[in-house]
Amino acid sequence: GRFTGEAPEPRAGLRGGHIPGSRNIPLSDMLAPDGTMLTADKLRVVFAAAGVDLAKPVAATCGSGITASVVALALARLGHPRAAVYDGSWTEWGGLEDTPVVTGPA
Repeated sequence: GRFTGEAPEPRAGLRGGHIPGSRNIPLSDMLAPDGTMLTADKLRVVFAAAGVDLAKPVAATCGSGITASVVALALARLGHPRAAVYDGSWTEWGGLEDTPVVTGPA
């Protein structure tokens, strides 16, 4: 997929991959079949499976900053006190030539 750098980016000029140290949680993994957000207990399982340490600050990112807001909402549902949204997300990071990029799985 796009996170691993295997799928092409939809925006011209962006490198493929992800920010070093980041973890991948697709939006669909945080939602129940009816489109509502998972319960806190189920979200904890999702975040743990992705390797997210909820004891540390988290900066949520995505392609453009929109879906990252859902990640921050999920973290708020978990009572996480230090969640932030990187509104520039991959569009900004991947478009800069001097930022480090990792390809492959997290």
